[in-house]
Amino acid sequence: MIDYNPLYNALIEAKAESWAEILPQQLAAAFDTTKHGSLNEWHNIIDNLPLLITNHRVLSTDSIHIGEKNQLSLEDQANLKIQLKGLHPWRKGPYELFGIHIDTEWRSDWKWNRLKDHITPLDHRLVLDVGCGNGYHCWRMLGAGAKMVIGIDPMLLNVLQFQLIRKLYGEAPVYVLPLGIEDMPYGLKTFDTVFSMGVLYHRRSPIDHLLELRDCLQPKGELILETLVIEGKEGQVLLPEDRYAKMRNVWFLPTCETLVNWLKRCGFINIRIVDVSVTTIEEQRSTEWMQFHSLKDFLDPENHYLTCEGLPAPKRAIIIANVP
Repeated sequence: MIDYNPLYNALIEAKAESWAEILPQQLAAAFDTTKHGSLNEWHNIIDNLPLLITNHRVLSTDSIHIGEKNQLSLEDQANLKIQLKGLHPWRKGPYELFGIHIDTEWRSDWKWNRLKDHITPLDHRLVLDVGCGNGYHCWRMLGAGAKMVIGIDPMLLNVLQFQLIRKLYGEAPVYVLPLGIEDMPYGLKTFDTVFSMGVLYHRRSPIDHLLELRDCLQPKGELILETLVIEGKEGQVLLPEDRYAKMRNVWFLPTCETLVNWLKRCGFINIRIVDVSVTTIEEQRSTEWMQFHSLKDFLDPENHYLTCEGLPAPKRAIIIANVP
């Protein structure tokens, strides 16, 4: 089990007592095994991991490295791989765990490499990662010098994958909590840096999401926002009639100019677009570790510039902004 007391103490020190007071109850409710049929099974996988101690921890390369291949026998390595696959599908990564390469659906390192040289250095900063998945980017943020990283993601499988990784890594000032941003207390204004990557287009109200992100930031804090965008002019937005790339929960895809305007209206300043990239089938794909359909199955097979619904294929922008 993860000891959350250092997290509670850090929140109190950061004058986020309002969250520290309710967080134990939030975690207890989220981890209620009576509400999720697979939770006990996932916990058992983590509980049955062998105690592996290593000094080999690397958070600054494309793969998160924990442990070395020669530390395990072939039998122990095979058993560990079976345990890791018990938490399929693995969507964010990659990871290298005691010689086992987890080739995740997303090459999340590509996104990190696109943004890392544009953000304010994370040294000694308190960081929030909204919609963090299994915490791959949280580990990269810790490796970039963050004082503490808190990731939130409502998907319990993602949280359990993080807990497995953290057990192999050892104690660290990084946490992934089974919460959404709507669970954060109003008026927090705690974090030096907030990341929201791959979340905005899943929100029914993008303006409310931007205001929630702003509310988490300290004065002069920095937002790193990554989301789907379309080509076009200021004011243009794509609202899919039904599905987008076979996803039902995609709402608003703005142009970059529209997104900048949204940020301005929400009170952000110093807004700059630092990257716009088309998502390719090399960056998001099915693998041994994520065997379901992936991006190539969601695109028009004759024209990868379109989704299977005939809409513009995924293109993502990274925008950085500050609060006054």
